[in-house]
Amino acid sequence: QVELVESGGGLVQAGGSLRLSCAASGRTFSTYIMGWFRHVPGKEREFVGSIIWSSGRTYYTDSVEGRFTISRDSAKNTVYLQMNRLKSEDAAVYYCAAGFRLVRGALRSDYDYWGQGTQVTVSS
Repeated sequence: QVELVESGGGLVQAGGSLRLSCAASGRTFSTYIMGWFRHVPGKEREFVGSIIWSSGRTYYTDSVEGRFTISRDSAKNTVYLQMNRLKSEDAAVYYCAAGFRLVRGALRSDYDYWGQGTQVTVSS
């Protein structure tokens, strides 16, 4: 069992920055991939990016490439999503997820555990 707790969401102006955190506890030693997804009502939950826990290699969806950065702190079992140059279309509930499969992590089915989500609101 893995518990994931996101934090850091809030209201930010367009063009601003926000950093989300995802603290993991439980069976974290087996975690291979950590991902970030976002959801807007009426739309599918969208892949934002992922990080391979052991190597730190990251993957991003095109719309956030160059603006968002995922990192991890192994000592704290925490993954971060640094979001810069935020746009109105980035507003969503952001979820982190953990998976045990050797995959890139772009699919919801790649993950076994999910956090409760944190709201990001971008004002124009």
